[in-house]
Amino acid sequence: MSALLLALLLVPLVGAAICGVMAHRENLDRAARAVGLGFSAVSLVLVAVVWSLFSTSPDTARFQGRISVEWIPAFGVSFALGLDGIALTMIALLSVLVPIVLVFAAADKLPPGRTGAGFTALMLTTQGILVGVFAATDVFLFYVLFEAMLIPMYFLIGRFGGPRRQYAAVKFFLYSFLGGLIMLASVIGLFVASEARYGQGTFDWTALQGMAAELPLSTQIWLFLGFFAAFAIKAPLVPFHTWLPDAGAEAPIAGSIILLGLLDKVGTFGFLRYALPLFPAASRELAPLVLTLAVIGVLYGALLAAAQTDLKRFVAYTSIAHFGFIALGIFAFSTQSIAGSALYMVNHGISTAMLFLVVGLLIRRGGTADMTAYGGVGRAAPLLAGMFLVAGLSTIALPGTNSFISEFLVLLGSFPRQPAFTVIATVGIVFAALYMLWVFQRTMTGPLRGTAVVGDGPGAASAATLGGHDSGSDTSDDSWMRRTTARFGDLTRGEVALLTPLVALILVLGFFPGPVLEVLDPTVAATLSEVGVTDPVTPNGVAR
Repeated sequence: MSALLLALLLVPLVGAAICGVMAHRENLDRAARAVGLGFSAVSLVLVAVVWSLFSTSPDTARFQGRISVEWIPAFGVSFALGLDGIALTMIALLSVLVPIVLVFAAADKLPPGRTGAGFTALMLTTQGILVGVFAATDVFLFYVLFEAMLIPMYFLIGRFGGPRRQYAAVKFFLYSFLGGLIMLASVIGLFVASEARYGQGTFDWTALQGMAAELPLSTQIWLFLGFFAAFAIKAPLVPFHTWLPDAGAEAPIAGSIILLGLLDKVGTFGFLRYALPLFPAASRELAPLVLTLAVIGVLYGALLAAAQTDLKRFVAYTSIAHFGFIALGIFAFSTQSIAGSALYMVNHGISTAMLFLVVGLLIRRGGTADMTAYGGVGRAAPLLAGMFLVAGLSTIALPGTNSFISEFLVLLGSFPRQPAFTVIATVGIVFAALYMLWVFQRTMTGPLRGTAVVGDGPGAASAATLGGHDSGSDTSDDSWMRRTTARFGDLTRGEVALLTPLVALILVLGFFPGPVLEVLDPTVAATLSEVGVTDPVTPNGVAR
């Protein structure tokens, strides 16, 4: 498995290098996109093989397929990789989403002077670095990759984004880079502490976790806060979230999917991989602070989502609310809540990708992200409206969709330990249903209306005056509706094929989450043990 893990890291990077060379040659965009898609497909096959070989036995070592090569021996730094259940599921999600977004992006109109080959190279570079981030078992290597992943995403936003792309890219980079610098201070602190403990400094995760319980609480708190700053910005938790709406709105749709669906998960992944196991006493001590920020994020994100008129910013704010749920489950410290959070990370990526893709297809037809410019889309494009509904229902965790079991496990596992926080967070579920159904109603139902749907052709003036044209009023209206429907256009077969894998995942994981939970469970149990917490018990003494 070690060779396969190394291949997972190198394959997208090799593909990125080839596409980068092709970006400097004229008329090679289509070939470069095909090459990029081919390399991403190879990564997907490799993930499937690794998944089949991954052992879920509780007796298996936490990290499988380990690779460790000395990098900077004088400072105890190694190029060390390994897979646990959470890392594997995140890499699998990454490998599923990248081919989808590459296919979607192939039809995007690029800003002047930009090439599809350059876009593909940046996307594959992001994929390769993220594999390293999730698989790193050396804390210094993790830090280096944590900062490195900002570079391709900065260029994806800044070169291929919307009108305010430069502002959004710089804001994204500065926030994340600052958080990384604060984390670096804690990384150095861990090295110093390990030198005092072992006589020689190390950045090896296993060695650092082995001394975690011996660190004084005050030391743990300071080191925890350094990691927390970086992860809270990346997650993002309120009030560290302000970069996300701008980045999510200005990035190209494909970039927004990777940003919100995967890159932001590095924050919550970091809590599980580093903050809890390396600083267990500090994690328990500061849990009320994190839980407070989490439930504020659930409510604040939901309220701001309801106030948006920009479709991409709307999706970004819904994600802030969902990350609050994930943080709640992590810091409630129970097997069910942490498993729910880890599964939520996967399911949120799927749901957000689906929602962003549908929004992107809507924007392609209407030419704007302003939701007030849309109305009655279901009459002109019933398939598109149906896909929007599926994505929306998944986002609000309707039973039978993938997100339901995640949210249910988070709430079920959090309530015995943190009933007050859990009850408050549950209010966010009601808000989520309200804002999602309200947006669907505004844009998809009712008569044809809105400049993005009606346009400026015959019938547009009366539609604007009457609040929409209702089919069936007279022959002229029927003719106008047919022309409007033909101009706006429903989903093509290719677009339906692009969305079908995500719809399948939403439904399959909604009814059969067992295979993913089976991979996650050993890591979840190990994490809870490392924090030094056991599951709460019921009055009859049975663990919940």
